[in-house]
Amino acid sequence: MTLDKKIETFAALGTCLKNLTDLELEIWQSQAYARNNWFTPENVKKSIDGIIHMLQKEKLEQWTKKYPELSKEKKSIKVGVVMAGNIPAVGFHDLLSILISGHTLLAKLSSQDEVLLKKIADILIEIAPEFKEKINFVERLNEAEAIIATGSDNSARYFEYYFKNKPHIIRPNKSSLAILTGEESKEELQELGNDIFTYFGLGCRNVSKLLVPSDYNFTTLLDQFEGFSSITNNHKYSNNYDYNKSIYLVNKVEHYDNGFLIVTKNESLVSPISVLYYDTYDNKSDLEDKINQYEDKIQCIAGQNFIPFGNTQLPELWDYADGIDTLDFLIHLG
Repeated sequence: MTLDKKIETFAALGTCLKNLTDLELEIWQSQAYARNNWFTPENVKKSIDGIIHMLQKEKLEQWTKKYPELSKEKKSIKVGVVMAGNIPAVGFHDLLSILISGHTLLAKLSSQDEVLLKKIADILIEIAPEFKEKINFVERLNEAEAIIATGSDNSARYFEYYFKNKPHIIRPNKSSLAILTGEESKEELQELGNDIFTYFGLGCRNVSKLLVPSDYNFTTLLDQFEGFSSITNNHKYSNNYDYNKSIYLVNKVEHYDNGFLIVTKNESLVSPISVLYYDTYDNKSDLEDKINQYEDKIQCIAGQNFIPFGNTQLPELWDYADGIDTLDFLIHLG
């Protein structure tokens, strides 16, 4: 299949996803939620919308034109992918990258996310039957000639050892932060809420920590998050909130609490569900030092001079996880 044909096929997939009927979408949502209660209907819809955002023909062309090698015929490699299950269909970009590069996908799905990617693949194969031999959902990756794996820091160390003799990309756990100056508008702070609460904070692009000026007023910030109070309607999130609140109260840890989010000062980057960490800075130099402190663990940064507030969960095709150019890796296999 030529590159132009692949681009047309994936653009058509985006159109099909956009045109899912209400009943089709409801079935997808209910089946995903039945397997994983973090995958609420709203979050499944957000994930599908994010994929649709990627699969615009102009974006696909802009992404692939950087890689002239994609137009050349080359040997197809079996690429095994250990897919994460933290947010709905999170492994789609790897699926797309492998097929665009002409390779064969061996996908080991997370038990938490076994529904959506299979349904998306079914539509893709219906559009282009040639992909049927290129998409394989497997339990074991013994036949894989190269590996892409995403997981916790512990599993990443295991993957690094286990797959050391094969070309690989191993992605450990990362998270995101936001930089505030105290001059943000109410609208910007409300958008920051989307970066924090979307997917219940489970994604690597969710903001889990703030860097704020030493005299920052958290009251204004928490007031702008009131529109997200319904998040506690999810029993899993609510249980996490109640648990963390009790821990902080028993241990007498200073914190802010608006009834559904706990904000506390902590040097770590990754916060528990329902908790937002913060640290303070005194000047620009101090801020740069704080950012550098987390450099190896940051997925993205939201702020007035960074990713606009509210956009961390809308990555472009070229916004690679961990900053590793997945498509370049795939192109040079074999």
